[in-house]
Amino acid sequence: MPRKAQTPSFADTHAASGGTAAVDRALSLLAAFRAGDAALSLAELAARTQLHKSTALRLLASLEHARLLQRLDDGRYGLGGEVARLHGVYAASFSLDRIVMPVLRQLVAATGESAAYHVRQGQPPNQTRLCLYRVDSPHPVRDHIRAGDVLPLHLGTGGRVLTAFGAGDDSRTPSAPERRVLARIRADGYMTAVGDRLAEVAGISAPVFHADGSIAAALTLTMPAHRFDERHVGKVLAAARGLGGRVG
Repeated sequence: MPRKAQTPSFADTHAASGGTAAVDRALSLLAAFRAGDAALSLAELAARTQLHKSTALRLLASLEHARLLQRLDDGRYGLGGEVARLHGVYAASFSLDRIVMPVLRQLVAATGESAAYHVRQGQPPNQTRLCLYRVDSPHPVRDHIRAGDVLPLHLGTGGRVLTAFGAGDDSRTPSAPERRVLARIRADGYMTAVGDRLAEVAGISAPVFHADGSIAAALTLTMPAHRFDERHVGKVLAAARGLGGRVG
């Protein structure tokens, strides 16, 4: 049985009302990192959090499993890749929401369908796409993707648009049929499909470009297959063009 610390830990003295002690203690280990800290030893982490080493070690194992921390070759701990991913989501949402969300709301109002903004996530060979923003259709029958959901990059109109315009997984060689699909997307400037990722769900996606011409995101309109309307293509393209050069 672990020996009880002689003094309360930082997490215990700053506990969240109605929270969970183990979570508070784990988060205190993350908060122990300060500007300029590339890595910290177990002893340094225990000292900064006032946690007993055995307690800190168990919490570190969970944080490492969640990729919030990584154990280095010399035994010290550094921040993990999941911290970078969350920072990217936060930074993008903080700067983009006032630009993207009004466009999505206008698109939903004009079409009655759900609109989303997808960005590439990760590095080859494990790239996916992230639904960064989403505005739901007012119809009770619709798909149920939410902001924050991670989706495949090689399925769905949003993923294929990201791939076609240069934001795909460079380590994956597409088949001949896939290459034809991607070429068609580049020629048309958008993609429509029914059942490409989920049966009975249709999508229309168009690329959103940075000011330098590189792709920033895919703007996607989704609906049940029976409500698919080719006339929505123009509205999606107009919305994507309206965002072009304004996102970063």
